[in-house]
Amino acid sequence: MATWANLGLQDSSSPLMEQLNFFHDHTLLILTMITILVGYIMGMLMFNKFTNRYLLHGQTIEIIWTVLPAIILMFIAFPSLRLLYLMDEINTPSITLKSVGHQWYWSYEYSDFLNLEFDSYMVPTNELETNGFRLLDVDNRVVLPMNNQIRILVTATDVLHSWTVPSLGVKVDATPGRLNQLNFLITRPGLFFGQCSEICGANHSFMPIVIE
Repeated sequence: MATWANLGLQDSSSPLMEQLNFFHDHTLLILTMITILVGYIMGMLMFNKFTNRYLLHGQTIEIIWTVLPAIILMFIAFPSLRLLYLMDEINTPSITLKSVGHQWYWSYEYSDFLNLEFDSYMVPTNELETNGFRLLDVDNRVVLPMNNQIRILVTATDVLHSWTVPSLGVKVDATPGRLNQLNFLITRPGLFFGQCSEICGANHSFMPIVIE
């Protein structure tokens, strides 16, 4: 879960989030290099009194500053597309969980078992135990196995919701009348917290997700 003054991404708990972390760092490095280069050139233009008369017009330099950004964009686009396809890929799931968004709580069904469903409400602050997390803990947690492919089917009954667990790199919209599917794998034990990430009304902030 996120901690105080945490400016970076959360530690990854799935292979997908690991790849997303790498891609974030890779893109940030490219952006930093571009920013430094452009900043340096702008600084030189402002403080330099000299003029290079051969650089005032020239085919070569124009080809370079057209082709170079295109190549840099390809270095961002290809890893990004690879990740998009990885996120959409559905492997053979060991277990299927169905998550239904309501105003303002989640209800879950384990589709592989008969009659196994429950509602998950946020624990109010006045009922919270001393070691509980305010606005994040729920009365019924989702229990899932690690090192197993998990499929989640997400829908809603009333308005748009979004089922999101940042440390697993998982975010899927819950749309009324539509079933969205997502695949993930948990690589380590623990508690993973998430929240609804689509503005869904007055109590939008009070429908957390906890995976155990």
